[in-house]
Amino acid sequence: MRILVVDDELVSRKKMMKIVSEFGKCEGVINGKAAVSAVKTSLEDWNLFTLITLDISMPDLSGTEVLDTIRDLEDERGLDADERSKILMVTSHSDMETVRACVGKCDGYVIKPFNKEVMVDKMRKIGLPH
Repeated sequence: MRILVVDDELVSRKKMMKIVSEFGKCEGVINGKAAVSAVKTSLEDWNLFTLITLDISMPDLSGTEVLDTIRDLEDERGLDADERSKILMVTSHSDMETVRACVGKCDGYVIKPFNKEVMVDKMRKIGLPH
């Protein structure tokens, strides 16, 4: 399983990478533009990410903008539902406006602070090995 962790906060990114690296090969990026670039490369090389954890609040592109872009790129590539990345939005906000913006596009949410038990539960719920 290939995993991409997207978070502009160093501590959160390192914590998430430490947790999910037990489940597969993990790569971390610092912002939305880097995330889009990593996904484009993975699609070009047909070396797809199984799981993407995506911070909602980032300075360059918001997590919701990155989510929309990733889904558009997957559609352009012609991926079916089984080939698309599972995307968990990571946020310290539990406000409904943010949640509604992602409904139907992401696979779930992780509210900060998170721990290994939370991530294992979320991965199980979206059908990933844990």
